Amino acid sequence: MKIFIKVFLAVILLVGSTACNDKTDEMGTYGYDVDFFASSKFQPLELTSADGQARVLVVPALQGRVMTSTAGGRGGVSYGWINYKAVSEGLVNPQFNPFGGEERFWIGPEGGPFSWYFKPGDEQVYANWKVPAFIDSEPFDIVSSSDTEAVFTKTCALNNASGNEFKIGVRRAVKLLDKTALENLLGVIIPASVHSVAYGTENTLENLGTSAWTKETGMPSVWLLGTFNPTPTTTVFIPYNEDFEGRIVNDEYFGKVPSDRLIVEDGMIYFKIDGEYRAKIGLPSGSAKDICGSYDSKAGVLNILKYTVPEWENDYVNGQWGPQEDPFGGDVINSYNDGPTETGTIMGPFYEIETSSPGAPLVPGGKLTHTQYTIHLEGSFEDLAIVAREVFGADLGKVAKAF
Repeated sequence: MKIFIKVFLAVILLVGSTACNDKTDEMGTYGYDVDFFASSKFQPLELTSADGQARVLVVPALQGRVMTSTAGGRGGVSYGWINYKAVSEGLVNPQFNPFGGEERFWIGPEGGPFSWYFKPGDEQVYANWKVPAFIDSEPFDIVSSSDTEAVFTKTCALNNASGNEFKIGVRRAVKLLDKTALENLLGVIIPASVHSVAYGTENTLENLGTSAWTKETGMPSVWLLGTFNPTPTTTVFIPYNEDFEGRIVNDEYFGKVPSDRLIVEDGMIYFKIDGEYRAKIGLPSGSAKDICGSYDSKAGVLNILKYTVPEWENDYVNGQWGPQEDPFGGDVINSYNDGPTETGTIMGPFYEIETSSPGAPLVPGGKLTHTQYTIHLEGSFEDLAIVAREVFGADLGKVAKAF
């Protein structure tokens, strides 16, 4: 009888425990994505605020990539776009594994004579394009990690499309910001009713070789790509320098962007984000400021990317494929809206906001660091409008009604 009672109680406890743990977070929530990665071959680590609401999901095996984040704990909205099918399949494509993630480390330029993505002499077309393994399939080494910061390193040897060899060291640190640090960064008081998550990544290139990196041999750059979920009510908006005399925005990456998807006026660029039309824009260094963002008027989410600009004269690498008149006339900020290709296929849909460092003119042992801050704010239109006005000089109502 005693044995029966013990077995009965054990069954009750087991059933109760299973029932408590059987609750699955819905897709689209941060908790769903944490559990998804925890059950995958790409084991994650988390950065978490003291109250557990602001969280950042980082994957060391994917180059210290920030896959997603949230301002609302496990049940909060997951901000990053994730290719669940690709993650489930693992590293299967020797050309490129499109896992997604809301901030990943890459290296520029993508095209031109100093590209890292094409072999010397190869025509720069998709069939010959290959992402270097160290930013696609190889893990970064964990140096340290805590509740609020993780540090990674990596070394590699690469040849560019001109046949020049580079030995490169990378250090990448991901740090969660508290509200005070966020307010100091933006120079604005965040209303108490606004939920936020913010993190910075510090990305350093070091010349580990014996020769200097120059405009004659090619210069690598830090290239940070953020991938997010598009909606019909999302608009990317980017302030620009109105006194700049050159071309304000490059809108011809995949053919000229039509006027019902791109507006440039009164110091602000508006770019329609719906995941239904493949288009890309870029701002050169004279046009770009140190900030860009997007706003989903239906969800009430304001996203901000802020980055560092070196004080010295900058040469930004040109990422466009094929022959180039100026390999160092590239863009600082880019944004991409996914959509069907010529064959009708689509990878996402997703949208991207990207920033780049200048090309790194480094002597042996020299270093260049590019720091970017990614910020997500959830709140009422009235509260977010205050932040947008103070930080961007933007009318959030105009952003919401641009398209």
